Amino acid sequence: MFTRTIEPAFYDTDALGHINNTRLPAWFELARNDLFKLFTPDLNPKNWRLIMARMEVDYRAELFYGHDIEIRTYLTRLGNSSFTVTQEARQHGTLTNLGHTVMVQYDHQAKCAKPIEGDLRDALSAHLQNAPESV
Repeated sequence: MFTRTIEPAFYDTDALGHINNTRLPAWFELARNDLFKLFTPDLNPKNWRLIMARMEVDYRAELFYGHDIEIRTYLTRLGNSSFTVTQEARQHGTLTNLGHTVMVQYDHQAKCAKPIEGDLRDALSAHLQNAPESV
C-alpha cells in the first residue's frame, strides 16, 4: 500500500464550507504516482504505459479544510493486462471517500493492451489487498 498526505488548501473548499467533490479525483490521481512509477520510473509522458478505463468515487462523509487527508492506494484486482486501483481518503482516521480506478497496461504505438508479466506483476502483487465494503 502507498500512502500520501494531502493538506487541503482554502481554494479546495466550496460554498458549503467543506472540500469540493471535484478535488477527490485530482488527489487520487496524484496519489497514484507511486504506482505509476512501477511502470514509468521517471513519469515521462513519452514513455507512458498506462491508460485509464474506468473511475468511480463513493462519497461517504464530508472532508474539511484545516485538517490533513490521508490517501491510501493499493490494488484489489490484478488481471492479465488490467488492474483495479482502490483508494481511500481518510480524515481523522475516518474513511470519507472510496475510489476504484481500472488501469490498463497499454502499447500506445500498437494501440493495444499488453500483458502484465514478470517483475512488474510481482511488484504489483505486493500491493494487492481487500477493499473496504462499498456503500
